[in-house]
Amino acid sequence: MKVPFSVADFLYRAVTVYPDRTAVVDEPGAVGGLGRITYSSFEKRVRNLARKLEDLGIEVGDRVAIVSPNSAKFLISFWGTSAYGRVLVPVNFRLNAQEVGYIMEHSGARVLLLDPELNDTLGDVACEHQILLDGVDDAGLFDEINESGPQPTAWTPDEDATCSINYTSGTTARPKGVQITHRNAWTNAATFGWHAGVSDRDVYLHTLPMFHCNGWGMVYAATGMGATHIVLRKVDGEDILSRIESHAINFMCGAPAVVAAVLDAGAKRVANGQAVPGRDLVRMVVAGAPPPSKTIERMEVELGWEFIQIYGLTETSPLLTMNRRRAEYDNLSPADRAVKLSRAGAPTIGVTMRVSEEGELMARANHVFEGYWNQPEETAKAIREGFFYTGDGGYLDENYVVIADRKKDVIISGGENVSSIEVEDCLFQHPGVAECAVIGVPDEKWGETVIALVVLRPGATATEKDLINHCRATLSHFKCPTRVEVRPELARTATGKLQKFKLRAPYWEGRGKLVN
Repeated sequence: MKVPFSVADFLYRAVTVYPDRTAVVDEPGAVGGLGRITYSSFEKRVRNLARKLEDLGIEVGDRVAIVSPNSAKFLISFWGTSAYGRVLVPVNFRLNAQEVGYIMEHSGARVLLLDPELNDTLGDVACEHQILLDGVDDAGLFDEINESGPQPTAWTPDEDATCSINYTSGTTARPKGVQITHRNAWTNAATFGWHAGVSDRDVYLHTLPMFHCNGWGMVYAATGMGATHIVLRKVDGEDILSRIESHAINFMCGAPAVVAAVLDAGAKRVANGQAVPGRDLVRMVVAGAPPPSKTIERMEVELGWEFIQIYGLTETSPLLTMNRRRAEYDNLSPADRAVKLSRAGAPTIGVTMRVSEEGELMARANHVFEGYWNQPEETAKAIREGFFYTGDGGYLDENYVVIADRKKDVIISGGENVSSIEVEDCLFQHPGVAECAVIGVPDEKWGETVIALVVLRPGATATEKDLINHCRATLSHFKCPTRVEVRPELARTATGKLQKFKLRAPYWEGRGKLVN
């Protein structure tokens, strides 16, 4: 017997086993928020959303985009669309109108669900149906369905159908749409949940943006086990600690910048004679960039939390490897244990990792994506001979993956991908710029920060502030350089190609890896 995988399976189990359990606690005081709802209520709202989309004429295979910080409505949208054959397009809410507009056009999304906080900046983005998630414009969309009224048309699952299109910054100025199938999403969630020990006793805090590769698939895994979702719209270290106290949270995921924020908040609590909650309770999955071993050690010693590291990409749904404390590490000192845990991890079940002759990490798994939306040439470059080429340079240490460099021209700052080419394209639009190179350099808070090395045109007098402001007028602020250095020339090969490894070298001197 072969039953097609569908993300609907996760919600079906939750509402079957735990109908009266709290499914989600929305952000307190958020405009259009839904408060605290059970899995029974959650599932009724999913059916209602699916029916309302059907009433709008949104058909199976049509794309529905959402631009929003974490919210209960975002969580409902994962099933109100994909569980009924539509395709969810979760968009980074930090992007500007031009960037979101490109994604809308490229994906062909017919519906845009927009958080009210973003209306001033994104309200003019063109879409057939733009709906503000403010409780007024979307009135009736996220209510419980009327059981005696029309129900949504059931979708016959196709595990190879596209579940979501997740746009990611890459080596080009334009983002690529990663097609995650139901099979991809299902196998990622099941594998991730198994390795991370997700259970019905978990209370999961959404520190990780839901748009980020579908919350790394944890929206599905936690739901399938009947865990309770606690919504967090904005990351703040002290707020995270307070939520742990008030909701008995024991599980979360996030970037190293989130870890840094929590450590800072914890240190302030200790200095004020206050307790730091979560000791011997919280486990946190970290990814986006390999954190320093000292940060891992501090998490164990100062917070008493379990540190778990994963490695993956949007194209891999994302889980490829996991590094979690093993019994063999129990007798090590916290410092030595942190060194072991600083590696990206060993391949999870069903994943095969290889290193190419050029030193590029390659992966093979059921949850490697279907391809880039409407970009077959880019897909053919990424998937070759049955392996996905990650663009990351690395090596295997005792079969544990270690990330050493990025072949792709990508900077990861605070867990967000920044295409250096996109930033360079923007800088080249300034009349004073003759040449430029954008690189990532180590940063204590963000892991890496974006800096621009610029050669000015003869007679030009553009200042660092001028160039940063120029970028901020066009790009989302997290992509913009935090520093600009004017140079007389940039290192190039004999054929004129920029040698970025030479430009980066002074900033990374003394470090064993060229990622932070």
